[in-house]
Amino acid sequence: MMFDPIFMAITGLSMLMSWAVGKRLQSKFAEYSAVPLPSGLSGAEVAEKMLADSGITDVKVISVGGQLTDHYNPTNKTVNLSEVVYGQRNVAAAAVAAHEVGHAVQHATAYRWLGFRSKMVPMVNISTKMSQYVIMAGLMMAAASSMGATVLLVGICLFATSTLFSLVTLPVEFDASKRALAWLQTANITGNTQPQAKDALKWAAMTYVVAALASIGQLLYWVMRYMAASNRER
Repeated sequence: MMFDPIFMAITGLSMLMSWAVGKRLQSKFAEYSAVPLPSGLSGAEVAEKMLADSGITDVKVISVGGQLTDHYNPTNKTVNLSEVVYGQRNVAAAAVAAHEVGHAVQHATAYRWLGFRSKMVPMVNISTKMSQYVIMAGLMMAAASSMGATVLLVGICLFATSTLFSLVTLPVEFDASKRALAWLQTANITGNTQPQAKDALKWAAMTYVVAALASIGQLLYWVMRYMAASNRER
């Protein structure tokens, strides 16, 4: 299976797209990190102001290590900003900080897609760990047992959970960026650098699009293998 040309093509294309988008995102982040923010606010100050303007008082803004490690944690209600975002006063930092606060706003307003994604997390954690093992077991059993296709189908259902999660993530990320950009413009944070902020968030969102496409491609491949295994059993 590992040398199946279709599997190799899907895996290779997914890796290539992920690499290309990742490099583009890094390039854009570096480019817009050199563009001063007209309002002069740091990433942390942007996040705190957006939280205040949104009427959110129970979320903290903290600094975390690494680069592009920014995220919102709904469990402890913290906006976690990487070091290159937290204290920097540029367009890239402002865009990323506002985007993460966008998730906090989603949480505060019970945005349905965020709620749906949060409910999926426990199942996704299980399916991510088990799906590949169950699929491999099903493929090996398919050659010698009629139960092979059934086991393979169970593995595919587990994998499909992860694929669904990647798809649900898309509206969550797009909506957070939409909220961020609207506030940045309304609050006059970015001024004439609004197009750069929008471009930065666009490429950040593309990483999630690529991940979803890759997951769909693999899911379709496993479905194809299941159909082939089912036909052999007939």
